[in-house]
Amino acid sequence: MNPISQALDFQSDDEQDQDNEITAADFGGGCTSTLVLPPLTVLLVGGFLFFLSINTDLAAINAGFYASYKSTQQPDIVTSSLLFKGSDITNPNSGLISWIFTPEVQAWAPSINRWAQEAGIDPNLAAVIMQIESCGNPRATSRSGAMGLFQVMPFHFTAEENPYDPAVNASRGLGYLSRSLEAAQGDVRAALAGYNGGIGVIGIPDTRWKDQTRRYVTFGFPIYLDALEGETTSPKLEEWYSKFGANLCHEAGEVLGL
Repeated sequence: MNPISQALDFQSDDEQDQDNEITAADFGGGCTSTLVLPPLTVLLVGGFLFFLSINTDLAAINAGFYASYKSTQQPDIVTSSLLFKGSDITNPNSGLISWIFTPEVQAWAPSINRWAQEAGIDPNLAAVIMQIESCGNPRATSRSGAMGLFQVMPFHFTAEENPYDPAVNASRGLGYLSRSLEAAQGDVRAALAGYNGGIGVIGIPDTRWKDQTRRYVTFGFPIYLDALEGETTSPKLEEWYSKFGANLCHEAGEVLGL
């Protein structure tokens, strides 16, 4: 049996596409103060806050993401804008994926950036999927028949398409991830479950997910948080590598000549 098939088979056998046309949640927030201030004070304070908000927003966009944050606890929900506005298609080497990913995935960084922008998603989220699914091996095949970089099931391709072509595989895989994000209203954790178990699992309590899907999210979501927060290492990625990824990444390295 292929070492990749032995190492990890996260893709669901009975994946069902039950798409819902739901608009993903945008980042936002705020509160209304009940304090009454003199008009001049209101104007001055309002102008100052507007200036700060503009500069903060520009800084966030230039950094490549809207809202990374530090926390001592893993949040229950992290949302991702479907239109990832930090992407820069004119510079495919702009380094938008985190350094936490293994060398086999880093080798695809320019392509990941381009494919992610075409799909309108965060390149780091695309990199998480590639890391767990194939570790960057374009020839990867799972026991359930999933193929290529993003381990896409055969029924997502037309008869004329080559599932192992990296660009075709990325288009189908990241297109499905984008639809999962829509159905999950931008909730990354739920979207990861949808990518693995089928969009129909979104909205179902995680206690009813298959073990495979729970395992997928248990690793994928913390890895994404580490990438989002600008960490240089990811304990969860290292755990995934030691438990599931060593053979997978070794095979990918041989295929890529690393």
